[in-house]
Amino acid sequence: MHSNQNVKECDATKFDIYSKVRLKKNFNMAYSREEHYDPHVTEGLVSNYSNVLKLIGENPNREGLQKTPERIAKAMQYMTQGYLGDAVKILNSAKFHEPISEMVIVKDIELYSMCEHHMLPFIGKAHIAYIPNGWITGLSKIARVVDVFSRRLQVQERLTVQIMDAIRESLNPLGVAVVIEAKHLCMMMRGVQKQNSVTTTSAFFGEFEKDTTRSEFLKLIIADLS
Repeated sequence: MHSNQNVKECDATKFDIYSKVRLKKNFNMAYSREEHYDPHVTEGLVSNYSNVLKLIGENPNREGLQKTPERIAKAMQYMTQGYLGDAVKILNSAKFHEPISEMVIVKDIELYSMCEHHMLPFIGKAHIAYIPNGWITGLSKIARVVDVFSRRLQVQERLTVQIMDAIRESLNPLGVAVVIEAKHLCMMMRGVQKQNSVTTTSAFFGEFEKDTTRSEFLKLIIADLS
């Protein structure tokens, strides 16, 4: 009796392992995320970055740097992929009619961009709100709009306004508010080297130009409601 129980437990374990492997295999087959790079652009960037390494006194043929120009070429295409995106089209792809006019806020959206003056990163978060005027959009689309405009050579001031303008154009809301807080490596690792500096920019439209509405938004983005 005890032996039969052991056999059953062993068979159950084998089945469980087999099921997990099969599920994992099917999952991998069901979803695949691939990156594609323009071969012409990549080739040109590789050549230029090889020359950059030579000009700063490095040897691009040494072991640690042999693939560096290609890595940088692909990284640069990834970090500037926003040029290929259409923010208004993204918002319109999940645009729904809803007869509401209450404030919608998506805060603490991570953003990674590159200063166009020194091509060094600036990293921070965006807080975005709008007041619907008959139309809403998928919440993830607001985050994607941030990516479209931040994955470019940018200045934070322009980035803030571009996000606001895209939401205005797509949803025609009663109001839009955008606040961005970011740390700029061009100020931290070079130049004035101010490690604790944070830059804050804002853009307001419509109802958010009124003190009471703007104040409510600003209070909510700093509030811990968890």
